[in-house]
Amino acid sequence: MKVCLHGNRLVSLRSNNLNPMSGRRIKIAFMDAAREFVSSLPEKAQKKMTYNLLKVEGGEIDKEIFKKLENSEIWEFRTLFSGICYRLFAFWDTEIEALVVATHGIKKKTQKTPKREIEKAEKLRKEYFNDKNK
Repeated sequence: MKVCLHGNRLVSLRSNNLNPMSGRRIKIAFMDAAREFVSSLPEKAQKKMTYNLLKVEGGEIDKEIFKKLENSEIWEFRTLFSGICYRLFAFWDTEIEALVVATHGIKKKTQKTPKREIEKAEKLRKEYFNDKNK
């Protein structure tokens, strides 16, 4: 499992962003599936998603763009563009710094977030921490 922290990224991370709630830096990293999902979107949808991701990096935790899912450790980045709901699933790794790891994404077609997508993100989160603790 690869997490992209440096090199060829979709979002240029700003190094001095602090979360005003905790005083800690927020960084966003992409697993391969998340990076591939964003790359597959139309260019204007990518730009809107990037805009929203940069807002979160800047410490803005707005439920309209970054929300914790109920009964889970999974969060979702929410982007609405041209009537289409795009979602990137993610989780926090705060052991060293405030890091949000995006696992994968979907075009949301129903009101409720598909349970299998949440389960997939939870599985990837578990694998991430198991690999990290080896």
